[in-house]
Amino acid sequence: MGLTILAFGIVAALAEVAGGSFVLLRRTWPRAVQEYLLALSAGFILALVFLELIPESIGAVGVKAPIFMLLGYSTLHFFEHTVVGHLHFGEETHEELMLSRTASVSTFIGLFIHAFFDGFAISVGMQFNFYLGLLVFFAILLHKIPEGLTIATVMLAGMRRRRTAFLASAAIGAATVLGILSVFLLEGVSRALMGSAFAFSAGIATYVGASDLIPEINHSRNRVIPLLVFGGMLLFYAGLVLLQPAIGGAH
Repeated sequence: MGLTILAFGIVAALAEVAGGSFVLLRRTWPRAVQEYLLALSAGFILALVFLELIPESIGAVGVKAPIFMLLGYSTLHFFEHTVVGHLHFGEETHEELMLSRTASVSTFIGLFIHAFFDGFAISVGMQFNFYLGLLVFFAILLHKIPEGLTIATVMLAGMRRRRTAFLASAAIGAATVLGILSVFLLEGVSRALMGSAFAFSAGIATYVGASDLIPEINHSRNRVIPLLVFGGMLLFYAGLVLLQPAIGGAH
């Protein structure tokens, strides 16, 4: 099981690197492509959170689940907006930041932390219930390429070398794998502790969908983008219908 989960983490990391590589190959990348993927990811993640992660968390640890979910949400908020400062997807669109080397470093640190918790959520989900974790993986995979696009573009905008931009996207991909590996330390622990970690990851997923992705989508002037959020929800439902027998059988 551990090697299987690690393999999914590596796939997510490679998607990150692919996003960075697209920027290096083309120098620019259509903004609409990023927005479409972010919108689908936001809808998928929010449907996942409300329809599966929250109910499963409550089922696993009862009335304490909201505490762990709030802790997960607060932890990512703390790192992205207190330790780092200000971070959001699409930072490369802010022209006043384009010449700031400090902004590129800040964005890198913020996305590195974000990617670590992406891996954490995938790993916890798959250890708690593999098929439910598979849905978490797909939700995160949808925004991995835009994440890679973002960090590579910001690095180039901060007058960094192309090699540095590539290494930055690779490092953020590696952070996802580190998040995967960190959860292996919990292998063999009680079901209650794993349930607490799962509720914590539900809070992380809530933050990614509601605080990282939705605000960026709301800035778009493309009216198709909000509709794709609902498309992401429908995509989640289709995946849920296909995997529901396996998810139920894994309990």
